[in-house]
Amino acid sequence: MALMEKRWLKQSSIIGIDFDNTIVNYDKAFYKAAREWQIIPESLPQAKLAVRNYLHRRNEGEVWTKLQGYVYGTLMDEAELFLGCGDFLTRYREKIFVISHKTVHPIIGPRWNLHAAARAWIETHLSLKNSQIFFETTIEEKIKRIQLSQCDVFIDDLPEILLHPQFPKSAIPLLFDPEKGNALHLQSFSSWKELC
Repeated sequence: MALMEKRWLKQSSIIGIDFDNTIVNYDKAFYKAAREWQIIPESLPQAKLAVRNYLHRRNEGEVWTKLQGYVYGTLMDEAELFLGCGDFLTRYREKIFVISHKTVHPIIGPRWNLHAAARAWIETHLSLKNSQIFFETTIEEKIKRIQLSQCDVFIDDLPEILLHPQFPKSAIPLLFDPEKGNALHLQSFSSWKELC
């Protein structure tokens, strides 16, 4: 980690950060929503991944997709900032771009505006300017935005973004990996406190 920090933690570094599951922790929101819908047992761990895995084991992929739309569209107030992320964002605020990809509306279910819900959450929880926030609708557009923003480093919870063939070679990919499941030899960290 120390070598990696020397490479990119500079005063002039431009830092791109993904939004969902990197800045925002949805564990309690997904558990709450799934219990409201009575689709998981109370004994299930209060974690988004646990809810997803439970529904997939039961071949309830469509229910999971609808649940995502519900949480991202109407339960954003239940979402939390990952512990320690606020300190990092405050420290590097002027050099940060939030760059995420999500559809404007859920793929199935009610047509909540997911971009508007995410921006409202950011206004409440983060002191960033609109010019620092980008929600793209595809992975390819997200990758292009990382390049256009001239990020020196990009932080994401999805290895497929950091390993994408078009990911800019000038940006250091950094995996946010709270589950510590990184088996892809990516530079990673498991908590924002660790990174700070």
